[in-house]
Amino acid sequence: MRQRIAQDIYDRINNGIYDSEREQWWEPGSALYLIKGSLNPARLGFVKRVLERELRWSLPGRSALEVGCGGGILTEEIARLGFRTAGVDPAEHSLRIAEEHATQNGLAISYRKGSGEALPYPDASFDALFCCDVLEHVRDLPRVVAEISRVLRPGGVFFYDTINRSWASKLIAINLAQRWKRWAFLPEDLHVWEMFIKPTEMKALLALNGLVWREHRGLRPNASPLTVLRCLRQRARGELDFAELGRRLSLVECGATGLMYLGYAVKG
Repeated sequence: MRQRIAQDIYDRINNGIYDSEREQWWEPGSALYLIKGSLNPARLGFVKRVLERELRWSLPGRSALEVGCGGGILTEEIARLGFRTAGVDPAEHSLRIAEEHATQNGLAISYRKGSGEALPYPDASFDALFCCDVLEHVRDLPRVVAEISRVLRPGGVFFYDTINRSWASKLIAINLAQRWKRWAFLPEDLHVWEMFIKPTEMKALLALNGLVWREHRGLRPNASPLTVLRCLRQRARGELDFAELGRRLSLVECGATGLMYLGYAVKG
């Protein structure tokens, strides 16, 4: 069973980027902008399929919370699906950006400061919970999953995606993405390999908290390995910004969960 991360491992991760004034989230020059072009299309395709074909939900009137919402790049997409939407995050700088951008775009999203380990909401507050590209950043994963289950209504759905702790993720998500300067595109220690989560660990935590696991799907770049390396090298040389990099290397669903995976569970 996955336990709380040891302090010496947690001290290595660079979560401070999310409260840095240098990171603007919605700017094409920010690495965080990759969420919009590379990650969100696959996430939203998965979510829409589950909501429409598996759960057969009608969304008007239903509520959703994104845990670890950051600058609101995914939160706004959730709101556009038709949910009454809220977002929670511990980083004040990111929340300010999220609030300003939502206001500019006429979206009524309720943002609040808080952590996944102690969500500032009553029991059974939401029909849907989203936690995407966040679980591998938290120290107390069992507590976060317990809190997600607590604020989710019976019959509600929990959507998540994260990175598998595997040889593939060490090669690609750590070395290629963060360490090898010829191709690296993320700040070093934005991710720490020991904090990645195996699908079996995720399923065990879901079951422990009354969440019935339904599906896992892998994620991979929609490009050949040579194209990926070429695009990353162009980005490192300043020939591509992160908006264009995201478009060229957008992620797609696949059957292999060895690198990244998304999934959902339903509260019993």
